Amino acid sequence: ETGLPIISLYGDNRKPTPEQLAGVEVILFDIQDVGVRFYTYISTLSLVMEAAAEADIPVVVLDRPNPNGYYVDGPVREEAFSSFVGMHPVPIVHGLTVGEYARMVNGEGWLPGELRCDLHVVRCKGYQHDRHYELPVAPSPNLPNAAAVRLYPSLALFEGTPVSIGRGTERPFQVVGAPWFADSNTVFAPKDRPGAQNPKYEGQTCLGYDLREFARFYLRGMGKLYLYWLEGAYEQAPDKDGFFKPYFDLLAGTDKLRKQIAAGKSVETIRASWQPGLERYKRRRQRYLLYPDF
Repeated sequence: ETGLPIISLYGDNRKPTPEQLAGVEVILFDIQDVGVRFYTYISTLSLVMEAAAEADIPVVVLDRPNPNGYYVDGPVREEAFSSFVGMHPVPIVHGLTVGEYARMVNGEGWLPGELRCDLHVVRCKGYQHDRHYELPVAPSPNLPNAAAVRLYPSLALFEGTPVSIGRGTERPFQVVGAPWFADSNTVFAPKDRPGAQNPKYEGQTCLGYDLREFARFYLRGMGKLYLYWLEGAYEQAPDKDGFFKPYFDLLAGTDKLRKQIAAGKSVETIRASWQPGLERYKRRRQRYLLYPDF
C-alpha cells in the first residue's frame, strides 16, 4: 500500500542481490532472535549488512529483547568451522541483542573486505540483560514457548547426532530421546508436520526425557549450557562411531567438543577448556552493549 519495495529475508541464507535492492533507500531489520549463534537470523542480518554496505544503503535494526541474553557460554567458533550456523567468532550463547550483535559485526570488521555498514539501531525501552524475558510470540514453529527457547542452546547440538529433540512432535526442543534410549520418563513418536518435514525417527516410538519442568525450575537460573544430556546420550549410544555427524562440529563451532566427549572428558573439564576464549569474547562484547549488563 505504501509503494515501498518489500523483500522477504526471514532466515534466508542468501545475500540480497543488487536487483532486489534496486530502488531501496533503507533496510529495516525487525526479526525476533533468541541469542544463540546457530539460530540463523543473525547470519541473515550479516548478509543483509554486507549487501547494504556494498550498495551504500543504510540498515536500521529495530532491536528486541534477547530471551537468552542473561548469560554467555559455550565454545567460541573457530575459523575452520565457519558456516551459516556460525558466521562469526562468538560463543554458542553470545549474550547480545540483534542490535548489539550488528554493532559487533560492524565494529570488529567482520563483513568481507572490511566493509562497514551504515548502521542505525533503534533501542528497546527498559530492557536489561539480567532480566528474564519471555517472548509474547513464538519466534519460529519449533520454538513454541519459553521452555523451548530456554532449552534450545543446549538441545540444538543434538541436531548433529542420531538423537531426536522432538521435531515432529507437540514438544519440539522440549524432549530428548531415541528408540535405543535405555531409560526414560516419556515416550514420543515424531511425525511429519508443518515446520518439521521428515523428522528424525518419523513414525517410530522414542524413549526419552520430558525436559519442560527442568527448563521451568532449574535451567532458567543456571546461566550456562547443560551438557549432561549430550554426555549421557553418547555413553548409551549403540553406535558410538556414528554418533557424531559432520554437522555437529559446525554447530559447536569446533571439533574439540566432539573429541572431548568421545574421550570421556568430564563436563567440568570441557567447560574449563572454554574459559580462556570466553573471557576474551566477554571483553570484546562489552564494547558493543547498549543495555545494562548482567
